[in-house]
Amino acid sequence: MTLVLRSVALTDRGLVRRANQDAVYAGARLLAVADGMGGMAAGDLASEITIKAVAAADADHPEAALVDAMREVIGTAGARIRDAVAEDPTRDGMGTTLTALLFAPGNTAVTLAHVGDSRAYLHRDGVTQQMTKDDTFVQMLVDEGVITPDEASVHPRRAVVTQALQGEPVEPAFSTMTPLAGDRWMICSDGLSNVVREDTIQDVLRIYPDRAACAARLVDLARRAGGPDNITVIVADLEAAP
Repeated sequence: MTLVLRSVALTDRGLVRRANQDAVYAGARLLAVADGMGGMAAGDLASEITIKAVAAADADHPEAALVDAMREVIGTAGARIRDAVAEDPTRDGMGTTLTALLFAPGNTAVTLAHVGDSRAYLHRDGVTQQMTKDDTFVQMLVDEGVITPDEASVHPRRAVVTQALQGEPVEPAFSTMTPLAGDRWMICSDGLSNVVREDTIQDVLRIYPDRAACAARLVDLARRAGGPDNITVIVADLEAAP
């Protein structure tokens, strides 16, 4: 069965931040969200550099080459961030998360690449599962059994990331799986996942068949929750080709 990938991307400044430091890309083979960090240290530049670098992977790669393709463009993004800091030392400290999906031709396989605390969710057969693990201080505490996931969601240091693209060596997480007809992927920055409950996200992904309406509803919920951060969402469906 041939699968067709269809996606919608939305990004919103939110209600508190003066600028939008998120960047997003939704192409024929590649979906990516980058959440810049560093404030005055040019987090918006870091996310822009990263999305432009990883966009080069939006091409036909055989299944066996998906991880290598993502590893290469992530390395390019890191090098360009490093060069930008060297060019202007006031940018020192800027960085960005990256969560991306790269599909093989015919959508026979998909590789998920992840650094930081943006997230990817897969909605399949009525069940939504978080497919990434946050590179954060509180996730480390959860893994060590110090706090529970519920405690992590309200912890005062939940936004502290332990790994991001900042021009230094990183260890992205990669996973590859086989897509199925009916799969719905959602990638988001933490401006959504930090303020909207996971059960609510699951309900929206299930209830709204229209991708644009689904993405708009998720952004609206984050704004209704105060919109304390930039909000970026990609909703993508894999459909059987007619």
